[in-house]
Amino acid sequence: MWIMVSGPYRAGSRTEADRRANLDAMNRAAYEVFAKGHVPVIGVNMALPIIQVRGIESYDEIMMPVSLALADRCDACLRIGGASKGADDEVGRFKAAGKPVYRRLDEIPSA
Repeated sequence: MWIMVSGPYRAGSRTEADRRANLDAMNRAAYEVFAKGHVPVIGVNMALPIIQVRGIESYDEIMMPVSLALADRCDACLRIGGASKGADDEVGRFKAAGKPVYRRLDEIPSA
């Protein structure tokens, strides 16, 4: 399966170090998804390079549209971390489509 790892990136972050820590947590979870035999996907990893080229002022224009479009193409979601409207919006897409939303790595079956 292609499994999106959804979690906070900017939510609750005051510094670049906080955002980096949030992204690192998603990437660590992504490795665990990969180790179970699945393809991990993170919307932030897809959108940030585009935002960096376009400029930080384009964040709102690019981040969620790219991330939600990516969510539509995945088979399941792993929701990690704390409060995040963006991550909750991603989860909503999976639920609306009847796709699995996992809350813990041990809920994900091995491929």
